[in-house]
Amino acid sequence: MSERSNIRDVAARAGVAVKTVSRVLNDHPYVSAETKARVQQAMRELEFRPSTAARILSGAKSNQIALIYDNHSPYYMFQIQNGCWSRCQADGIRLLAQPVDVAAPNVGDQVRGLVTETHVDGIILSSPVTDCDEVLRALEALDVPFVRISPGTNHALTSSVYMDDAQAADDMTTHLVNMGHRRIGFIKGHPNHMASDDRLFGYRRALDRAGISYEPQLVANGEFDFDSGVSAGAAFLDMAEPPTAIFASNDDMAAGVLAVAHDRGLDLPGDLSVAGFDDTTLARTVWPPLTTIHQPMFDLAHTATEILIAGGDIAHRRLPHQLIERGSVAPPRRTCS
Repeated sequence: MSERSNIRDVAARAGVAVKTVSRVLNDHPYVSAETKARVQQAMRELEFRPSTAARILSGAKSNQIALIYDNHSPYYMFQIQNGCWSRCQADGIRLLAQPVDVAAPNVGDQVRGLVTETHVDGIILSSPVTDCDEVLRALEALDVPFVRISPGTNHALTSSVYMDDAQAADDMTTHLVNMGHRRIGFIKGHPNHMASDDRLFGYRRALDRAGISYEPQLVANGEFDFDSGVSAGAAFLDMAEPPTAIFASNDDMAAGVLAVAHDRGLDLPGDLSVAGFDDTTLARTVWPPLTTIHQPMFDLAHTATEILIAGGDIAHRRLPHQLIERGSVAPPRRTCS
């Protein structure tokens, strides 16, 4: 078969509930011989091979999984949690959401404690936890199934769901160039997130392709939060020759840039174009509404949870992004030398 069958495929083929397949997998005594034979026949036809992860998540243990995260954007995390919860709800699985500090020296112990104290049957890792060596080592030692959302390293080693951050940043930078901007400020994301480097790479690649020289002073460090967007925006606007457009690595920082520009009485987007990344709820509530990259956060989390519940072989899914045009970007009124 082209794709590995899962427990729901077996249930559909046998004409029984997912819980019935779970009972057969776990040799439950209260399954009739006829039903058991029908389920086993469906397994053979679908070449279904139940894995340890599938057995665990079909109900043999706690019937709950955990989302572990360390992210500064509440808008981003709301979508991630909602995506995980939506998939869990469909199978009656409880979702625990646990924040950690990836910079803490005991982050591995935090994760070990979570798994051993709650007996969760699987883990979803959100960025930047998804690339934290201490956490990955802890989970591998515990032999607990886990899926990573947007990992920046070792894609092939574990199941993962991701989007192309570099291409998305390239697309937005190219859009700004095509609008006539030649002096484009860029705000990096939090240094713990691998996506921050990928988005910077995409920005630089687009400039190079357009024949625009890369200027390090037009790149500011950020933290993926509103305050760092304010600081970076102020630094850019204090330049003798400020950029005509600022591209922030997430919507929270872009909102900070908008706030600074409003405080200085700038006309937006006439005097300054501002672009974001993520397409959170915030992008539609600020003024002007943000032109941004739609990152499929809900779908990333939903798909990661789907892979975890299905169990089986290592799986990798890349989901598409989309450039969303709103009112915060326009051609520049002034030209830069």
